Amino acid sequence: MKEIMLGNKAFARGLYEAGAEVVSSYPGTPSTEITEEAAKYDDIYCEWAPNEKVAMETAFGACLAGKRSFCGMKHVGLNVAADPLFTISYTGVNAGMIICVADDPAMHSSQNEQDSRHYAIAAKVPMLEPADSSEALGFTKLAYELSEKYDTPVIIKMCTRIAHSQSIVDTEARVVPDVKPYEKNIAKYVMMPGNAIKRHPIVEQRTLDLIKYAEETPLNRIEEGKDNSIGIITSSTCYQYTKEALGDKYPVLKLGMVNPLPVEKIKSFAGSVEKVIVIEELDPVIENHCKTIGIEVTGKELFSIMGEFSQSVVAKALGEPEKEGCTAIDKLPVRPPVMCAGCPHRGLFYTLSKNKLNVLGDIGCYTLGAVAPLSAVDMTLCMGASISSLHGFNKALGKESENKTVCVIGDSTFMHSGMTSLANIAYNQSNSTVIILDNSITGMTGHQQNPTTGYNIKGDPAGKIDLEALCHAMGFNRVAVVDPYDLAETERVIKEELAADEASVIISRRPCALLKYVKHKPSLHVDTDKCKSCRACMRIGCPAISFKNNKAHVDNTLCVGCGVCQQLCKFDALLDKEGE
Repeated sequence: MKEIMLGNKAFARGLYEAGAEVVSSYPGTPSTEITEEAAKYDDIYCEWAPNEKVAMETAFGACLAGKRSFCGMKHVGLNVAADPLFTISYTGVNAGMIICVADDPAMHSSQNEQDSRHYAIAAKVPMLEPADSSEALGFTKLAYELSEKYDTPVIIKMCTRIAHSQSIVDTEARVVPDVKPYEKNIAKYVMMPGNAIKRHPIVEQRTLDLIKYAEETPLNRIEEGKDNSIGIITSSTCYQYTKEALGDKYPVLKLGMVNPLPVEKIKSFAGSVEKVIVIEELDPVIENHCKTIGIEVTGKELFSIMGEFSQSVVAKALGEPEKEGCTAIDKLPVRPPVMCAGCPHRGLFYTLSKNKLNVLGDIGCYTLGAVAPLSAVDMTLCMGASISSLHGFNKALGKESENKTVCVIGDSTFMHSGMTSLANIAYNQSNSTVIILDNSITGMTGHQQNPTTGYNIKGDPAGKIDLEALCHAMGFNRVAVVDPYDLAETERVIKEELAADEASVIISRRPCALLKYVKHKPSLHVDTDKCKSCRACMRIGCPAISFKNNKAHVDNTLCVGCGVCQQLCKFDALLDKEGE
């Protein structure tokens, strides 16, 4: 049956049709919806794991037991899961195992633009790269076959545009293969040095076998063109940009398998055209491969090594006229990110900024605390780094920094990789103040559950980590809980903990304002007679507050009545109800 599907939804449909039975992932834009959509199929066990490493190891355990498995993550998540990835390449699999990594060119929701193809090359595992929703579905089903045939995990690389665009797919019935019996095999699965050294030649031979497959597979196809003066080699979303900008003017070698890359097929294609141009986002992986095998190509001389491409970028680079509508997306106004009205983190960041504290940040929507007018976050590196960096910062400077430096980390991020960092403070004893921003959900990626919420991916009751008890168990005597809507109490506790001569944890607890079960108060109202235009209410950067006719104005379609701005107004101009 034909259906229009988001790329991520089509990927999940591929998992279902291929008979996947265990899915373990950590949410990360732009990969998140694959697991969310898979969870809608009752035939597939799905879960959110605490982090990507755990997810990959869980998926490996399931494939070892004989059932097809999957784990998904974004590109920086693969950094976290790299340890098991490289060794699973050596052990191989029992049943099929697929890993999805979704790259984010232009960093729409990421801290870097790393190119995940390097991981496939370094780990010596095959990587497929779909160019639309139909291929996302089809490649997923094929990936399980390749995984089991070549005894390897298979990476499927998505990107923001393929993950979040829609196209037509053909759906089919679910087919579940027989469970592959688990057989004890120490030489294959126990990667101590004596066994691992014997597995390495198997990995190298597998690569040679996969190169032969890359020469023949329809995943890598040649599309004829009208003008052989140029031949284009491309993949993924760049293939779509190429076809939209150029149509069938030039021949195209469309690569669906990007590791390992074919050799003879590329040489044959290059021999059929006068000039070869490689169009690929981010690093010159295909370009360098072509040069290594002796093919003269043009690539990054024409195209940037940074950011996303578009139809207009391709047309301009090749000296072609831009088609009508191709530049529309390039002319869209930019909407700067901002914390939502009623965000519980706003009051905390205002307090930190007011007291001129050094704030080491982490990965989450609370990273927006770095944005003006709060400008409260000094550093953001990677998941869990805020706590580790605070420890190092205070060890380096001692009392010079201990009473004026804190770190902030979300509840989900804390469970992801903050616990081991906190253990370092407990073990190596720095006088550090850690603030856990507990908004009762994984906010940045769209409200996924995590081990602190008490619910699983389907919203059913699940195990719940008690943050206070956990911190006490890790050796912290001082664990305080504050409501960030209460500015005075929040400031009092922060000052108290910074003044203490031992490490402490502050839990800033208030549910995300966008959660469906959160009940809001009525919108506030401005008494314009009382408003003195001092703009104190603007210091918190709430999108519900603006100035009109030189008076404060509250947008009642945005305001949730949190009351934080009221605490800043010395003239009582912000009222709960009109006239009160």
